[in-house]
Amino acid sequence: MPDLTLAQDADADAVLSANPLALLIGMLLDQQFPMERAFASPALLAERVGPLTASKLAEYDTEALVAAFTGPPALHRYPRSMAERVQAMCRLLVAEWGGEAERLWVDAASGREVLANLQSLPGFGKQKAQIFTALLGKQCGVRPEGWREAAGAYGDDGSRRSIADVVDPVTLGEVREFKQAQKKAAKQAASS
Repeated sequence: MPDLTLAQDADADAVLSANPLALLIGMLLDQQFPMERAFASPALLAERVGPLTASKLAEYDTEALVAAFTGPPALHRYPRSMAERVQAMCRLLVAEWGGEAERLWVDAASGREVLANLQSLPGFGKQKAQIFTALLGKQCGVRPEGWREAAGAYGDDGSRRSIADVVDPVTLGEVREFKQAQKKAAKQAASS
């Protein structure tokens, strides 16, 4: 794994760079919550529950996991539902992937297969799966045949659409500006 800078915090980014499950959890939490905080949350979770493994989180007492997500600080705007979703994802990883998150992409023969594997996870719709596919390709060197096509516009070289494009504070700002422009355009379209 490369040296990621998604959380914009050296310690949190070190956890993401070293642990594929942490990276997957960060992506799962990246909704209705600031991007960098979502990707900083796996490091906070590890501080509260110990090293992050799918088997540990799958078996963890649900109420204790919810308490770990609740904080303070909370690991997400919706700590209970996200704790439950992370646990459901980990249970699926244990059942289907031997508890190894990286098998979702390492075992895949194509970008389309990576995308399908990701979409099989709780909380990973097509868009989130495309963004994570782009992140793997752009920043983690995971580039099976057809990965850019599977990632859609998120795979475009030089784009500033998502967390897949965040490599420093400047690109974080550019991605945030793009997202705000998209929301504004959607509101205008809805009102006309």
